[in-house]
Amino acid sequence: MKGGRSKSKADSKLSVKKTDAPKKGKAAPSRKAKAAKDPNKPKRPPSAFFVFMEEFREEFKRKNPNNKGGVAAMGKAGGDRWRSLSDAEKAPYVQKAEKRKLDYEKAVKAYNKKQAEGTKAEEEEESEVHDEEDDDEGSEEVCSFFLRDILKSFCVSCLVFVAYSSQLVIPG
Repeated sequence: MKGGRSKSKADSKLSVKKTDAPKKGKAAPSRKAKAAKDPNKPKRPPSAFFVFMEEFREEFKRKNPNNKGGVAAMGKAGGDRWRSLSDAEKAPYVQKAEKRKLDYEKAVKAYNKKQAEGTKAEEEEESEVHDEEDDDEGSEEVCSFFLRDILKSFCVSCLVFVAYSSQLVIPG
């Protein structure tokens, strides 16, 4: 038939869009857990712009105490002001940023040195063998209870305990 509707237009309107959602029966790819951040690690130094913004925020708050735009308005005004500054006007902020960068590098070296010393000390502690025997009667009861429940699973921290407790009679 002439002038008939093509099926492709109708099909495209009725088609279901596919998403990247995981299908049933298949597990979603697991994300790796982030390593815990060390609170003692030095923070990275701010760039020249952020050094400028530290001063600009105070100035902006004084001039606009009833700022309704909040952080967004302050950031926009700071960005506009930074772009309008010449290289000569930016120079003091660049110098402060460079000084902070040098201080940061010194702090990172000290931190890394401290971390290296800490890991060496931990390795030395782990390499030492501790041959201590407990003469407590109560510890034998704990040993037998522990061995009865977890007889087939071994771990590094339990091997010494199991060797020590191998003389105990385990009730079935």
